[in-house]
Amino acid sequence: MLSLFQVIGTIPPPSPLSKNFDPVAQGGLGQLINLFIYIIIIAAGLYALFNLLFAGYAFMSAGDDPKKMAAAWGKIYQTVLGLVVVAGAFVLAAIFGQLIYGDWDALLRPTIPAI
Repeated sequence: MLSLFQVIGTIPPPSPLSKNFDPVAQGGLGQLINLFIYIIIIAAGLYALFNLLFAGYAFMSAGDDPKKMAAAWGKIYQTVLGLVVVAGAFVLAAIFGQLIYGDWDALLRPTIPAI
């Protein structure tokens, strides 16, 4: 019985990927997933920064209108609460990584073994 790899063969990775990432057997898929996680974290931080800036501007331009001030405070509160939740998730991931695997960044830097 032939396996799928014997029928298809091996496919070499494109040259830009082979320069930046290890082969799948050496954890290249984990490196790619880590890159996506970092991009999502940076995007979330930038979103929070701009959200705080726009909420601060809305607060300053509210004048004496209590509804606009309450909306701006609500936006500021929600942004700060979101940042606290994200930071708490990182702290919990580090604590559980230390408890389960004995390494602080075991859950924050996953390695995916090859099949």
